[in-house]
Amino acid sequence: MSRRHKHEEHTNHEAWAIPYADLLTLLLAFFVVMYAISSVNEGKYRVLSDSLFAAFRGSPRTLQPVQVGEKAVGSGADIQMTIVQQAMLEGQPRSMLEPSPINMGDPSKNARHASNTTYDSETTQSAEAVAQLETVAREVEQAMATLVDQNLIAVRRHGHWVEVEIRTDILFPSGVATLEPAAVNVMKQLAETLKPFPNPIRVEGHTDNRPISTRAFPSNWELSSARAASVVHLFTETGLEPARLAVIGLGEYRPAQDNATAEGRNANRRVVLVILSGDTPPEGNYAEDRGKQDEPAIEARDGVVDIRASATP
Repeated sequence: MSRRHKHEEHTNHEAWAIPYADLLTLLLAFFVVMYAISSVNEGKYRVLSDSLFAAFRGSPRTLQPVQVGEKAVGSGADIQMTIVQQAMLEGQPRSMLEPSPINMGDPSKNARHASNTTYDSETTQSAEAVAQLETVAREVEQAMATLVDQNLIAVRRHGHWVEVEIRTDILFPSGVATLEPAAVNVMKQLAETLKPFPNPIRVEGHTDNRPISTRAFPSNWELSSARAASVVHLFTETGLEPARLAVIGLGEYRPAQDNATAEGRNANRRVVLVILSGDTPPEGNYAEDRGKQDEPAIEARDGVVDIRASATP
């Protein structure tokens, strides 16, 4: 009896094509549906382009953007179109639109870009203040040229302030805070030079480290302060505005040189005029907030309660 042979089944190597074709069909259907429900309004993009162009370079180049499809009444494109038309008719596109450029990559760059105008303004003001200080320094050097050549007066530039250092050899006798008669004319000439400029001035008095204890001056603090005050009194009598001036007594605690030698002690006995930039008070901006205290302030705007700190007298 003959044996029946069992046929071996063959593997179908192209079976993957069926699910792959189904996947492609589904993807095609998906993109067809997405395209069908999407609505691209080219008019909106044209209005946006015209708005940005008007804000940064001038008036819009067109008032009639290309409209694709129907435009709903009160849509964003309709409102933007009205703004662009008003801006162009009034000739003030920048003030009407005021767009804010956004850099999605770096939020810190957005903040810096939003305050570029403030930085530019501060930079301009700073440059003008430095230029004015340079003018003050030159005027003082010219007026005090003889004493500058004798190293009795030194003018030093420090960017946002100028120092005029005057050795007390030409101002005060030892242990005295009254100006010598010969020094009065010198200081009046210096005051006349500084009078036209609005810069605030700090008058600093300095001494050496030799102790003093008299009825008038119990310590070098009082001596240095009294010497600076004598200069300020003379300046105000000459016509400088008192609000521009401040008296500071630093005693022996800001030495310019070592007090171990006679030359060092002589260099440390000095009066320094610190001429500041701008027109702020000589003691600093914090003077405007003197006597004020931070308190929480509560404000309601548009139904939202805003709590923040405010300074009230």
